[in-house]
Amino acid sequence: MSNQKPKLSIFQIINMSIGFMGIQFGWGLQMANMSSIYQFLDAEPDKIPLLWLAAPLTGLIVQPIIGYISDRTWHPTWGRRRPFFLIGAILSSIALILMPNCSELWMAAGLLWILDSSINISMEPFRAFVADKLPEEQRDLGFSMQSMFIGAGSVIASALPWILTNWFQISNEATDNGAIPYNVKISFYIGAAAFLGLVLYTVLTTKEYPPTEIPDRTKVNESKKGDVPWIAKRNGIDSPTN
Repeated sequence: MSNQKPKLSIFQIINMSIGFMGIQFGWGLQMANMSSIYQFLDAEPDKIPLLWLAAPLTGLIVQPIIGYISDRTWHPTWGRRRPFFLIGAILSSIALILMPNCSELWMAAGLLWILDSSINISMEPFRAFVADKLPEEQRDLGFSMQSMFIGAGSVIASALPWILTNWFQISNEATDNGAIPYNVKISFYIGAAAFLGLVLYTVLTTKEYPPTEIPDRTKVNESKKGDVPWIAKRNGIDSPTN
């Protein structure tokens, strides 16, 4: 079987990339609003930088673990990367819904750690998705498409509270109990729906290649030295193929 992946149409590349736009709703909303949420929950200004440690620390821990696991995962229905897309999107959406309803500072800080971990579960396999799906000559287009959706998602998510206030006249004042404003709350709800919906769209419209369908080039090259090819090993063949 040929090692060469088939070229995809522009619409197929959009389908496999649009989930990244959903992921950016998680990043964009927290980057634009978490400091304000901490302040509404009476965080001391000099303590807010410490509360932001969640993002870099969870990325350092979660990304390599998820990358390692997803490289070694295969499900006949859901594939290799898509289970992680969906699990991360579900967890992230729950965290986004809960975040603006926090009544205590420790709740918001804990949810940020959960949110960052969940976003990384979705995001890390997306980075490998382009290499999994596209032939080498289309990878630049695939990464460019991801970058376009990253930018669009970040801009829209960051501007959501402003859009809700200025276009839809939703209050940006603190709620009756002195907590988080309505425009921020609704922004997080919209972000949760966008995150889950766009990732689910990619999961449902994009298929993945089984591991035996696209052989690992390194393993195939090693077989020339006398080793059994990777594709042969997975099919229970004891001698190299010709």
